[in-house]
Amino acid sequence: MKQTDIPFIEGLENMPFDILYETMNRCGTAQSAECVPWSEYPYLPQVRFSLAASRSHLFVCWSVRGEGLKALFGNDQEPVWQDSCVETFIAAPDGSGYFNFEMNCIGTLLAAHQRARGVDTVRLEPQQMTSVIRHTSLPHETFEERSGIHSWRAATGIPFSILGFADGERPATLRANFYKCADGSATPHYVSWAPISTPKPDFHRPEFFGLLNFQPADK
Repeated sequence: MKQTDIPFIEGLENMPFDILYETMNRCGTAQSAECVPWSEYPYLPQVRFSLAASRSHLFVCWSVRGEGLKALFGNDQEPVWQDSCVETFIAAPDGSGYFNFEMNCIGTLLAAHQRARGVDTVRLEPQQMTSVIRHTSLPHETFEERSGIHSWRAATGIPFSILGFADGERPATLRANFYKCADGSATPHYVSWAPISTPKPDFHRPEFFGLLNFQPADK
């Protein structure tokens, strides 16, 4: 099983994007999504990200460079996986399934809890959606697909409370996977951090999630 350590960094949730991005790149755990599990979708954009956690949130800071850029969806809970999209899937600590957090390049978020793909799916409540911290290098304005090579950055801060932890409680470990996709683009692709062994593209497979080991918070 793929795994990585998650360093503790105080106050990430209060940092503006430029400071957060610099701090995460300097002190977070650097990772990349380089698995292209399905031969019919061979395109591999450059997908780098860093991981860290504050007392209250898991943060993922993304840097993407690749062919095409698309952002048709501007309202939360729309099908952002069709756009230029990054995704964080986290297994529920109580074993009840997993959470999927999918965000396009302009910060539109789809988020839900489900037991398996399309099984007992419950989308996050509006107040939970608001509690997910989002930053992007692009303004929140929709646009048709743009050709050529594009670079963009994004960050998400996922509250531990959404995952079921009490106030002030942090995990010791979580199981998760991290993805880049753009299903509806001219160059569709499906890229993952931890490898997936299925015959067709399917990110909703927690049996292939990797392991996140959280460093304790400083006292």
